[in-house]
Amino acid sequence: MWPADWPRAVRDIASATDDAATAARAADLGVFVEASERLRAVDLEQVRAVHSAMVRELLEDLHPDGLTGEAVQAVLERCARTAAVWVPDLQVPLLVAVLTGSLGLSDPDEEFGASDRFGLVRHALLVLADLLGAAQAPASGYLRRAVAEIERAQTVEMP
Repeated sequence: MWPADWPRAVRDIASATDDAATAARAADLGVFVEASERLRAVDLEQVRAVHSAMVRELLEDLHPDGLTGEAVQAVLERCARTAAVWVPDLQVPLLVAVLTGSLGLSDPDEEFGASDRFGLVRHALLVLADLLGAAQAPASGYLRRAVAEIERAQTVEMP
């Protein structure tokens, strides 16, 4: 499903993210936990980069006339309400950190430290599932574009 020229870790991130987002949209806790746990085996900074790019693009697509604070608040409220029904360890501050971190408004590492990196990843998956549901779109296109964006940025940074 994923391009063969992608590194194994990137394919693993894409597969686990797609599976977890699909499970979250279906409120299937067992599959969500299994898929999100697969992300522990890869570099969480790479995971965060992919998820942040996806969140940014989804927010831009859903708010083509510009993103307002009220729109971000609405996403947060909708995501928290939906996830609270089936995610027993939901932490709203982590949802906030995912949204503000993806937009470059905060640094979740400064706020939560390294101890909550996986919690941030799990909550990013919840935000992604919410935004994908609102966009009525599969994760695959957003995943591919996020990886391409990261590859372009890394190429530009090379001397």
